[in-house]
Amino acid sequence: MRATKRNRVPEGSAVSGSVSRRGVLTGVMAGLATLPVAGQAHAAPKMPAPKAPAVRPAAAPVLSAARSGHGVGAPRGSDIAITAGRTKEGRFGVMFKKLPAFAPSDDLLAELAQQMVDRTPPLADVSLSNDGFDNPDIPAGYAYLGQFIDHDMTLDKTPMPQQEMDPKGLTNFDTPFFELGSVYGRGPGADPQLYDPADPRRMRIGRNLDGFPDLPRNADGTAIIGDHRNDENLIVAQFHLTFLQLHNRLVDEGKSFQQAQQLTRWHYQWLIVHDFLPRMVGRGLVAGMLKPRKGGPTGVDCRFYKPGNPTRPMMPIEYSVAAYRFGHSMIRAEYEMHDEVTIPFFGNPSNDLRGSRPLPTIARADWNYFFDVPGMSEPDDRNMTRMIDTKLALPLNELPPTVVQHVDGAILSLAHRNLLRGKRLGLPAGQDVAKAMGVAPIPNDRLGLTDPGWNGRAPLWFYILKEAELLGGRMLGPVGGRIIAEVILGILSLDRTSFLNAPTGWAPAKTPFECGDFLEMAGALENMPVGDEDEGGEDEVEDEAETEEPHDEETEAAAVG
Repeated sequence: MRATKRNRVPEGSAVSGSVSRRGVLTGVMAGLATLPVAGQAHAAPKMPAPKAPAVRPAAAPVLSAARSGHGVGAPRGSDIAITAGRTKEGRFGVMFKKLPAFAPSDDLLAELAQQMVDRTPPLADVSLSNDGFDNPDIPAGYAYLGQFIDHDMTLDKTPMPQQEMDPKGLTNFDTPFFELGSVYGRGPGADPQLYDPADPRRMRIGRNLDGFPDLPRNADGTAIIGDHRNDENLIVAQFHLTFLQLHNRLVDEGKSFQQAQQLTRWHYQWLIVHDFLPRMVGRGLVAGMLKPRKGGPTGVDCRFYKPGNPTRPMMPIEYSVAAYRFGHSMIRAEYEMHDEVTIPFFGNPSNDLRGSRPLPTIARADWNYFFDVPGMSEPDDRNMTRMIDTKLALPLNELPPTVVQHVDGAILSLAHRNLLRGKRLGLPAGQDVAKAMGVAPIPNDRLGLTDPGWNGRAPLWFYILKEAELLGGRMLGPVGGRIIAEVILGILSLDRTSFLNAPTGWAPAKTPFECGDFLEMAGALENMPVGDEDEGGEDEVEDEAETEEPHDEETEAAAVG
C-alpha cells in the first residue's frame, strides 16, 4: 500500500523531496488499467472506441440544451454582437469592436474538434499519469478555483420580471464583480435559506450520511446555495463549502456578519490577484498591470478592456466565449480524492464526480492532493492540471446526458460545442485579435491549420490554446493572458468595494497568502480523509464504491470546468 504524504512538517524544518513520477514520457504506458466513461474507479474494462459527434446531414449541428448550464451553455445576453451589433454593451459586449466576426465552415470546426481530443482513457490511479500532459506548475485545484471564479462573474441575479422583459441581456441589471453572490445570495433577509436558522449571521452547512460537512441539501440531493452550478461536480461543491466554513469561522471569532462577509470576499479576491492569475498568466504581467499607491487604493493598467458603463461593466465575449475557456484543457479525466482513491470525472453515475447529490464519503477531498498545503509534504501523486494546450481529456469528447441532452443530432464534444459557439456568437479570429493587441500573430502553418478553407485565420479559442501550447503549455501566452488579466483585474478595479480600492490598502495578516493558506484559515484541513494503512484498505475502498446507491441521471448535473 502506498504511504500517504499528509504528514505535517515541523515549523522551520526542511522537507525532503522525493523523485516525482511526473516525467515526460513518449507515448502512453502500455498495459495500464483503463476506465471507460461509464466504468468504475477500480475496474478495468476495455475502452470503447470514441464516437464522432452526431450531426444531421445537410443541416446545422444541434447545440442541445446544457443541463448543467456551465461550460456548454450560452448565458443570457452573450449573443449581443449578433442580435444588437458589435458596438452595443449590456451584460456582455465586444472588447475589439472594430474586428469582424470569423465564420469558418461548420465542417472545418467539426474536423478541428476531433483533432483536439487526447485519446488516453481515464486512469485507474493518478500515479500512472506519465504521458506528459500534467502541468508541473499548477496543482489541479486551481482549475476548480477557476470554475468558481467564472460562476461568480457570470451569475445572473437579475429578477425574473426584468429577465423576461430583456431576454437578450441588453440592459445590465447585474455586475460581474467578485462579490461571492453564489455564497451570500441577496443576503439573510432575501435568501434566508442560505443561512443558519439558529443564527442568521452564519452560513448554513449540511452533513452527509456519515456526518461529514457537506453543502446543505434538499430532499432530492440538490444543494441549497446561491448558484446551482457550484454543485455540478463534487470538487467545486467541496470548494464552495470552504467559503461557508471560512465565513462561519470568522463569525465564531467575534466578527459581525458584515465584517465576516467583507473579509471572506477580500481573501478570495486576494487569491485571484496574487495566486490564481500569476499561475495562469505569469507574475510579470500581473505585477506590471498593478499600480499600487502607498497607503491607498491600487490602480490597474487596462489597455483594451474599457467598458462603457464602469459601474456595471460588461463582460467581453472574447473573454467569456474564448479566452476563459482555456480551463477546459486543464481538466483531468480522473482525480485522486485522497490516498489510494482515484475516481473518474465522468463515469458510472454512482461512482464518478458528478454532483447534485449528497457528498459520498469516498469522494471527500484531501486538499493536499489538489493544492500546496502549509506544513504538509507534497504527495508524489498529487493531481496536477493538464497542460494548457489544444488537447482535451477524452471524457469531454462525449459529454454524458447529465450535462447535455442526448437528442438526435446533439453535439456531445465539448471542443466542438466551444468552436461552434464562438462562430455563432461572432468572435473575431485569433490573428486579428493579436494584431489589434500589437502582438505578432502566429500563422496558421505553425498552428497546424493547413486546410486552405481557414483563409489564414484561426478560431480565437483554439488560437489562445495553441499559443500557450507553443510556449510550453504551463501558462497562457501574450494574447490569452492579457485578455484574462485585463478583464479580471479591470473588473476588480471598477468595484469600489474590492480590496484593491480599500482606502488605506489591505492585505491578509499573513503573506504570501495562497489557496492552501485559505483552506487552513477556513478550517477545511481538519479531519481530512486519510488512506487506509492496513493491507485490506484498497479492498474496503472498492467495496464502498460498489455499494453506493445509483442516482437518477436526469436529476444529476456535472461540470466541465
